[in-house]
Amino acid sequence: MMKIIRIVLLLIPLIFFATLLMAAGQDQTGKLYPVRQQGKWGFINREGKIVIRPQFDGAEEFTEDLAPVQIGNKHGYIDRAGKIVIPPRFDQAIQFYKGIVAIVVNSKVGFIDRSGKFLIRPRFERTGYSGFGDEGLAMISIGGKFGYIDTTGQIVIKPIHSLSRGWSEGLNPVVSSGEKWLFIDLKGETVIKPAFDDAQNFSEGLAAVQIGTKWGYIDKTGKLVINPKFDMVTQFSEDLAAVEIQGMWGYINKQGKSIINPGFYNAWPFANGLAQVVLEPNRQYTTPQGTFTEDVGHKWAYIDKTGKIVLKVEGLADRVGDFIDGIAKIEFRDGRIGYIDQNGKYIWEPK
Repeated sequence: MMKIIRIVLLLIPLIFFATLLMAAGQDQTGKLYPVRQQGKWGFINREGKIVIRPQFDGAEEFTEDLAPVQIGNKHGYIDRAGKIVIPPRFDQAIQFYKGIVAIVVNSKVGFIDRSGKFLIRPRFERTGYSGFGDEGLAMISIGGKFGYIDTTGQIVIKPIHSLSRGWSEGLNPVVSSGEKWLFIDLKGETVIKPAFDDAQNFSEGLAAVQIGTKWGYIDKTGKLVINPKFDMVTQFSEDLAAVEIQGMWGYINKQGKSIINPGFYNAWPFANGLAQVVLEPNRQYTTPQGTFTEDVGHKWAYIDKTGKIVLKVEGLADRVGDFIDGIAKIEFRDGRIGYIDQNGKYIWEPK
């Protein structure tokens, strides 16, 4: 799965993603975590010790031993010692994957290697782009339409699509000439005809599709295998998918059977046996004028595959991440971040 950047079009609701990072490209041995201290970003290890002092104006996680950082209004890359190895000269930069990464220079998208050398000169629009995924293709934009190039920069799928989700399991949901979503293969050929009002990527052999106002799931032939009866859904992960029914979320299996009854205000896909759920949405308070919701975050918890709460997250958070290597990122509405271990103990307090 590739990481897709959208500048103009917000195509995918947040619930569709457990994470935007490519897990296969993350550094798991001696993993480092970006933190902010007194307005500057640095990195800690899994014990919560600062190993790269906070000195950057922005930072993302390491992949392939390099991390994008921001200095002033420019972006470059550092190594795991904190040394700048690709000077900050880009307007935007994302994580490396398989030795190549998309960057933005003067509002044009190009691709560089680990030395900072251009492999594909910046010539594509910033409207929407992605890095190269396992398929060897990257999304580019020309004239406000999306297509795909190979690692030499050659266009292999013409930019004719007005919307594109990106690749997963060799297929890509797109909108072309009409208003309905369809699926194309790696040659750009239609393999599932336009029939859907919205569509997600395939995951574990199934893809969520919207017909009218309801969501269901299709297989790779385009056949409906779970009828559209849900208000919102996520992709399948670890044989389960989160679904919304009348404002509450639960989980179903691949036969459409309810496994965890709807009892949460929001829910994310399972990862490593756990899933994040919202127990209370924001903070409500009542006055003589009525009941109001204060938009300061949610009460979160992690559940197992029986629906049992195994860990409640302390306080009101905006977003909680998957546990990766035993550590999860906690984000707050005011911009603070923290990291907890699987006992719920903070290794980095959200200061």
